[in-house]
Amino acid sequence: MVQGTTSDAGKSTLVAGLCRVFARKHRKVAPFKPQNMALNSAVTPCGGEIGRAQALQAVAAKVPLDTDFNPILLKPNSDTGAQVIIHGKAISNMEATKYHDYKKVAMQAVLQSHTRLMTSFDMIMVEGAGSPAEINLRENDIANMGFATEVHCPVIIIADIDKGGVFAHLVGTLMLLSEQEQSLVKGFVINRFRGDLSLLQSGLDWLEARTGKPVLGVLPYLHALNLDAEDAVAMDNVVEEKQLTIAVLLFPHISNHTDFDALRLHPNVDLRYIRHTQQIGNVDLIILPGSKNVISDLAFLQSETWSQEIKRHLRYGGKVLGVCGGLQMLGESISDPLGIESSVTEIQGLGLAQFKTVLTADKVLTQVSGKCHLDDEKVSISGYEIHCGYSTGPAMCQPLLSFTDHPNGYEHDGFISDDNQMAGTYLHGLFDSACAAQSILGWASNGQLQNTMFDLNTHREAQLERLADVCEQYLDIPKITAITYGQ
Repeated sequence: MVQGTTSDAGKSTLVAGLCRVFARKHRKVAPFKPQNMALNSAVTPCGGEIGRAQALQAVAAKVPLDTDFNPILLKPNSDTGAQVIIHGKAISNMEATKYHDYKKVAMQAVLQSHTRLMTSFDMIMVEGAGSPAEINLRENDIANMGFATEVHCPVIIIADIDKGGVFAHLVGTLMLLSEQEQSLVKGFVINRFRGDLSLLQSGLDWLEARTGKPVLGVLPYLHALNLDAEDAVAMDNVVEEKQLTIAVLLFPHISNHTDFDALRLHPNVDLRYIRHTQQIGNVDLIILPGSKNVISDLAFLQSETWSQEIKRHLRYGGKVLGVCGGLQMLGESISDPLGIESSVTEIQGLGLAQFKTVLTADKVLTQVSGKCHLDDEKVSISGYEIHCGYSTGPAMCQPLLSFTDHPNGYEHDGFISDDNQMAGTYLHGLFDSACAAQSILGWASNGQLQNTMFDLNTHREAQLERLADVCEQYLDIPKITAITYGQ
């Protein structure tokens, strides 16, 4: 199990790297995160929902996605509450205090998944959450040492030296653990080191002498390592020759923003995330992304200058794309009669397309494929759906997508406006396929974008191979292997 001294210490990345290292050694390895809190998620082949990091780790391990890889997923929908997803299915919304009491039940789901994985895989690479030394969260813990002690899982602690204070982080974290928990810690990994390693050696020697735990490796700072983000929005942009400028509105509850990684990394696209109080400015395409609380985020959009800017953008011939919650916002209204997301039962939409949306208790969770209708070629497209509710109205008579063998029997999705300036879809991952992305970007640029293809899946594979190479070079893989097998 990889635990971190802090959030963003490198747990997800290290687990992904180790999954690929051992997959290359022909070990059947599974990623596992007992409890994850994130708004980025993925859909498994069986129609379950797991954290995006575990989906990436499954790709690294070269195994199909499985809900057992992330048995508990929490998707925040307010500052104090979240939707609770167990074994891939949403069971309810809970406030933090209520969920704290629910953890005993959640632990049973965690242990069930762990047991199933133990019977099917040679190795399990477990990722902790946050820090194991959060004193206020120790009771009924299922995410870190609570799980590790329950199944007697050996632990590696990783710390980020780039933030400073790495020795205090490691020693302090270890000292705040119980004796039993300390005995499970088998070593440390230091992450994101820059400079001459010989200058760090005296500190490493002191750390090992002080704690009696070995340093299993020092990973260098990997510049331009682009992998799917678990939660934080990746803002860095890769532009070699700008041909198209795209603005994505950054909602407070934005979800599945990994939809736009392919755009952020495209060499001819300038992708901009527009924050609170910022103006959209002069762009070619405005994207309204997905949202975990669409009514709240629509109210937020309307409180900014964005709604006026979107309408002006359309008057001047610009393009607008709505994805999932962003699609719903483009319509005439959004109703929530069952209180799925909030106490607000209805809100007026932007009114840019003739359809209405009603949120429902049942969540659509599917992997789908079909054709995109933005050009005459109708290129193939694939992705996944994660949404509550349905949208109906005249605008939907001119759909953006048509499906082949949709699990729920749907034939079409989304809309294209009569003037060809707006489109909307419930489909996530629509830019991941190079051909589909090229078609959508061609539409957004009115055919001006040159035939430059960017394949996110190929890029992801190259990044995972690079990460595994670095892990093999800088980590004591034989020692980590021995630790994994309890030697």
